[in-house]
Parts: sequence; structure tokens; C-alpha cells
Amino acid sequence: MGDLVNLIGNVGFPIAVSIYLLVRIEGKMEILTQSINNLSNVINDVKKNSK
Repeated sequence: MGDLVNLIGNVGFPIAVSIYLLVRIEGKMEILTQSINNLSNVINDVKKNSK
């Protein structure tokens, strides 16, 4: 039983921290993706209007 508690303490905490960080970063990545797509659309519009 002590080995199981030790294993959870050594492995469970890093897994929990990793999941927390991935969830936090996911929302920011979605916003960044939308911003890049919007920038790409604006650049394409500028190219079309300059011709």
C-alpha cells in the first residue's frame, strides 16, 4: 500500500500539473489561431485591393 501511495505522489502530481497547463494553454492557442487566420484574411484583402 505504501508503494502505491508513493507512486501516486511521484507520478500523479506531474500528470495533474501537465493536464492543468494543457487546459489553460488550449484556450490561448484557439485565440491565437483565430488571430492568425484573421491576419491572413486581411493580408489577402490588401493584396486583392492593391492590384
